Amino acid sequence: MKKFLEEFKAFAMRGNVVDMAVGIIIGGAFGKIVSSFVGDIVMPALGLLVGGIDFSDLSVTLKQAVMENGQEIAPAVMLRYGAFIQVIIDFVIIAFAIFMMIKAMAMLQRKKAEAVAETPAPAPEPQISEEQKLLAEIRDILKEKK
Repeated sequence: MKKFLEEFKAFAMRGNVVDMAVGIIIGGAFGKIVSSFVGDIVMPALGLLVGGIDFSDLSVTLKQAVMENGQEIAPAVMLRYGAFIQVIIDFVIIAFAIFMMIKAMAMLQRKKAEAVAETPAPAPEPQISEEQKLLAEIRDILKEKK
């Protein structure tokens, strides 16, 4: 059991898992921001442009509510296509933001790769053959004799 817990700890503390968890948390918060932006800013403005329509109220009633003695026994069955339109707009905005972020990251990586490619690689040291080494030793010995 102890080995299992150690393996789980090693798995959970790897960089990829922690990075993924941070991404999920930030993504959830970003989704809430986009939903608020769409629901509170975009949709009212869009509704005003198309004649004062509140998209969240757009729906088609498939079956009326069942009422008895002034109380609702069974709720109405409705297709709420206005809410669906709002979710589609949320998705498009989130997808566009992610696209722009990935595009920016790719551009930064490309610039980094270009910078690395532009820096000249250090020249390799010339390889000295065995003959050249032997001749250098002979030269050094002859200099010592003089």
